[in-house]
Amino acid sequence: MKPESPLFAADPRPLRVAVLVMGDTNLFSLAAAVDPMRAANRRAGRELFDWRYVSTSGGPVPLTAGFTIPTERMPEKPGDDLLMVVAGFRIMEQATPALLARLRRLAPQLRGMAGIDGGPWFLALAGLLEGRAATVHWEDLETFAARFPAIETRADRYVISGRYITTGGAAPCLDMMLDLIRARWGAELALRVAGAFVYEPFQTAAQPQQALPAARIARADPALGQAIARMEQGVEDPPAIAEIAAGIGLSQRRLEMLFADRLGVSPGRFFLDLRLDEARRLLTDTRMSVQEIALRTGFSGQATFARAFRARFGMTASALRRTTRPVARQ
Repeated sequence: MKPESPLFAADPRPLRVAVLVMGDTNLFSLAAAVDPMRAANRRAGRELFDWRYVSTSGGPVPLTAGFTIPTERMPEKPGDDLLMVVAGFRIMEQATPALLARLRRLAPQLRGMAGIDGGPWFLALAGLLEGRAATVHWEDLETFAARFPAIETRADRYVISGRYITTGGAAPCLDMMLDLIRARWGAELALRVAGAFVYEPFQTAAQPQQALPAARIARADPALGQAIARMEQGVEDPPAIAEIAAGIGLSQRRLEMLFADRLGVSPGRFFLDLRLDEARRLLTDTRMSVQEIALRTGFSGQATFARAFRARFGMTASALRRTTRPVARQ
């Protein structure tokens, strides 16, 4: 059950939304926040959402897709119900004391605030999420939890905690928006909006974020989905392939045939690549030592890790770290 939110309740009135677009925002995340509003208005045949784009100083804001979006200057006294902070990269650079102070001043004047993709960082840095539950993009979960111990960081797709909403990325934002439409104007309209995007809204808020779309895989082949889920859960202490197969009621040979048929690789290769991809993410997005990363991804020896990493990525872990800045999304 979600903590009560004044926004997620039946209400015939249009919802006024200010979308705060930060520089280098992911276009997909922005679209996931805005396009459901457009589709809801169109399918309902009336204005259910009234939104505008704002930024700290107004004017064009660059997106990661390579173009800009025009914005208004964010006012000190908005006439909006909801402020959505949509962000992607350069978070710490853009989280200026002036912006954080403005968010704190705006919070009491709004019915709700939402952080989309990198947006939860801004709400957290402003001190608005202390004592609350929140989520953030799965790549940032560990760093976020360590930085904000007073926040109950969850791996959920999206979290509603009182007046504050946080989502883990673009697809979870779309799920959250469909939930908002369902709560305010009914399940039929939410399904028609989902249908406009040829999207099947089968994810719940508390569904854990995953690096791989395991839920979709599971619908196509439940056994394969179960095997991948066990691999994702066992990155730090990897079970043997035979153990994974037995755990889902298959022989090792049958599991190998399943992976070869569906994914074109053996389960052992798939599992190793999954662990190495996680190691690469930890190298670029955290300040963990190479030795700690090796242990966190299930390698008992650093030499074994080094060989596997070089074979997959064509360079050593240390060389990769030298070419990137840790905590890249920030």
